[in-house]
Formats: sequence, structure tokens, C-alpha cells
Amino acid sequence: MNIRDTPLRWSGERYPSTDPAGIYNALADLDQPCFVVVTPEGIGAVSGGAVTSGSDTAGLPLLAAAQPLPPQRLGSAAFLAAHGVHQPYMAGAMAGGIASADMVVALAREGFLASYGAAGLLPGTIEKALGRFAAEIPGLPYAVNLIHSPSEDRLEREAVELFLRHGVRCVEASAYMDLTPHVVRYRLAGLYREADGTVVAANRLIAKISRSETAERFMRPAPATLVSALLDQGLITHDQAALAHHVPLADDITVEADSGGHTDRRPLPALLPTILRLRDTVQREHRYTVPIRVGAGGGLGTPVAVAAAFAMGAAYVVTGSVNQSCLESGASTASKAMLAEAGIADCEMAPAADMFEMGVDLQVLKKGTLFPMRAKKLYQLYQAHDGIESIPAADRAKLEQQVFRRPLEDVWQECVGYFERRDPEQLARAAGNPKRRMALVFRWYLGMSSRWAVTGDTDRAMDYQIWCGPAMGSFNDWVTGSYLKTPGNRRVADVAHHLMLGAAFHTRLAQLRSSGVHIPATAGDYRPVPLETPAHDSPAGMR
Repeated sequence: MNIRDTPLRWSGERYPSTDPAGIYNALADLDQPCFVVVTPEGIGAVSGGAVTSGSDTAGLPLLAAAQPLPPQRLGSAAFLAAHGVHQPYMAGAMAGGIASADMVVALAREGFLASYGAAGLLPGTIEKALGRFAAEIPGLPYAVNLIHSPSEDRLEREAVELFLRHGVRCVEASAYMDLTPHVVRYRLAGLYREADGTVVAANRLIAKISRSETAERFMRPAPATLVSALLDQGLITHDQAALAHHVPLADDITVEADSGGHTDRRPLPALLPTILRLRDTVQREHRYTVPIRVGAGGGLGTPVAVAAAFAMGAAYVVTGSVNQSCLESGASTASKAMLAEAGIADCEMAPAADMFEMGVDLQVLKKGTLFPMRAKKLYQLYQAHDGIESIPAADRAKLEQQVFRRPLEDVWQECVGYFERRDPEQLARAAGNPKRRMALVFRWYLGMSSRWAVTGDTDRAMDYQIWCGPAMGSFNDWVTGSYLKTPGNRRVADVAHHLMLGAAFHTRLAQLRSSGVHIPATAGDYRPVPLETPAHDSPAGMR
């Protein structure tokens, strides 16, 4: 049948545009339905109007239509309701305060969820940030990161005590390979039963995982052995212990694919469907009143990638690396400039400071820094020798001259002073253990290298440890030619809005393409332009 004989027609006040710019604007008007029609000038698109039927009805023949699609319709409405946010988007934590208090505040004010990068920070610093949140964004959503550090149990315990004391209602748990009493305590300490019998978990937990076995631990109720131990220690009440089996340990599971920092570098298209199936299996078994939501993170640096995550079934998306280059991040200006020049292949795996002895790696930027090479050398020496004293003289001299820039014994004394204040148990474990002592000295470099990157120490620029994944490179490629190419224009809320607006744009584009409509390439690529009005008031973000 000839398309001009179709009984479906479009009618509206605005005339459809046939040029690429007009088609783009119609696609980008996300609050309005989009119609692709046949005009005397050719195929055109328009936003707004209505579909009518009948060959004698006034209007133009209709080829395809797409419903309004503001960004908040992507993902899970339950995620929006649970966290009190406007869009299913989260800025994940970056340790050492790189995911700064400024970043959390800026995103909360725009209706996004952000996780404060508390990992590696002293309790006093974290407490100051919590005070800011209470004063500057009361009642608005935010999360705080709780990282599992096997070698620093005390910090994890003190962080949970701090969160409970300040009434932190959402925690993002990361780097867990197994459950600890501390993360379980946080979850259970918020359990209570309402008058109608409903079990409520006031302390929300978002678990970031990259392995099925870890995901399953967070999907199931807290293990009975840990519940009993917490009860015996008086850290939870009898009522909370009795309610523990009614809820999963986590409300949300973030599937972390190839990301910056700690990562297993799993491809999202392989990992996300596996975890979604696992969630469904656990749900059939436990029949939770509120099913666990599964989100996606890692590698999400463009609207197309974000749209793909939602298309695969993600309830929400999590970004990381791209936020580190933004104005509000805790990274130094020098680090942000390096990140803004990164390509998708400019990342490498290197030993992690918090899990050095276990041989765990994390993903960092390699362009412009010698850190990955030097960190790997330290781990090779750690594996090969029983202590600092057994390192060959030539290797030790090179370390002291090029890497540490001071005698290793001086570094050890600095470690002693540091751990006396932070975690004396580390020194007790190193007493009489030369290899453990060597590990602490080597970890000094790994820890300081990330600090130099945050403070912008120009003398140590070649030693910067900058956590970064390939999403940073794809983001840089996408924003080339736009106002977001310049680091000084990168505001974290702008990045969030444009990624979500672009994801909705490309989702709508895919719907039209699946109807057999060919959209010109010049009209089918979402490009960020400055947001002149708040994007939650102007969903298209194109005004």
C-alpha cells in the first residue's frame, strides 16, 4: 500500500520540518509527542499535534510516532520514590573526597542522588561533610560511601558508627568481597515495624558489585550468624534481629562494569543481564514486598551508553569518571585538565593501596603519569622479597631516588606517625614482620600518589594516581566541539542533565528507527548546549 493512502494522518498547528535541524528539534522536544510525516517537500518531523484517522481527514500522512519521553520516565519509578529524586541517575562515590561535598550538594539541589566519597577520609572530615548536608540540603537526597578495606577494619567500623549517629539514611557500599558485621549493622539498625505490620528499612543500602556471588549476598537477608553476633554485642535490638529475615540486605544493586578505581572490567552487556536474572531468582524465593532494584554503572560516558543501559533493563544509572573532571569534584585543577584530554585507551590497571597485599588492582589514568608503571614495580618487589632489607641495593637506591625521593627508613617513620593516629593495629601487625612493614612503606607511595593528584602537587605531577575508566574518553569525544569540552564549563549537574536528556533523545530515536524510519545522521546525535533554564523545568534542555 502506498504510504499516501494510509488512513492515519497527523494534524497540528506547527508545520513539520524537513531539514535536519528542524527534525533534531522535534526529536529533542521530549515533553511533546513526535510525529514523522510525509510532506510535499519530503519526510518531515514535528513535535506536538495529534493523530487522526480517515483518508479525508485534514493533515499529513503519518509514518511513525513516538510518545513524550522526559528523562524521568527512563528506568524505575520506584527508584525515584524510594530516594526522593527527580531522575533515575546517581553520581557514584570517588574515594578521598573526590566525590566532594560540593558535588553532593549541587546534585541534590537538582534532584539527583550523589554519593559522598568518604572512603579513605578520617572521621572528622566525614563529620564536617555530614554537617554541611544537614545545613545546606536538609531533606534532600544524598548517600555516603562505605568501602570495605580488609586491612583497615577500624575505619569501616567507625564510619558506620558515624553514619548511625548522624542519621545518614542512604549508604553506597563498595569493594565488598564478603559481608562484614559493619555493613550488616548499618542496614539492620534502621529496621522497624509500622502499626499495620509493614517492615520498614529506614537505612537504605546501595551495593556496588561486579560479581554474581557478591550480588547474591546483598540480595538475600543478612546471615543469621552475623545477626546473632550483632545482637550479642548489643549493636542491634531484639526486634531488629527478628525483622532481619524479612528484607534483603540491599535495596539497590549497582552492576559495576568497566569503571575507574576498583573494577573487574566486566562488559556491561554480559554482566547486567546475569545480575537481573539472579535478582529475579532471589525474588521468586523470598517474595520481598519491595523487589530489589538493579542499576548499571561503569563505562557510561555518553547519552547512547546511558540509553543502552536503560534499554537492557537498568532501574537507574551510575556515573563516576566523568564527574571527576567537573568543577565541583575534589580533584585538583591539574588532574581535571589531564582527565579532559583522556582517550578511551588511556587507562591501565595498577595495584590498589587498600588491598595491596592481596594483589588487587584498580583502573587509573596512564596518560601523563608514571604511576601505573611505578606501582606495578612496587608490587613485583613485594612479591619477590621478604622485607625492605632484602631488596637489592641497586633497586633500593632507585626507589629512594626516583619514587619515594627519600630514604625508605624515613618513609617508615612517617608511616608510624600516621598509623599511631589513624589505626595503631596496623603497627601491631607489622611488629616483627618485615614483609608487612615493607607493605606499609609501599602503600605510603600508593596513598600519597592519590593525595598528590587531589592537592595538585606540581612537584609530583608524574606520580599522580587518578582513578579513571574508559567512560572518560568517550565523554571527551562526545563533548568535543561543545561548551563541555572545556573543564571550566563542566558542572556536575549540567553533565547529569545532558546525559539523561540525551539518553531520552536516543531512546526516542531508537523507537522511531524500529518503526522503519530513517533519521539523517546529522539529526540523530544529541549535542549538549548550555542550559539557560533549569532542566527539570525544561525537560528538553534545549532552550
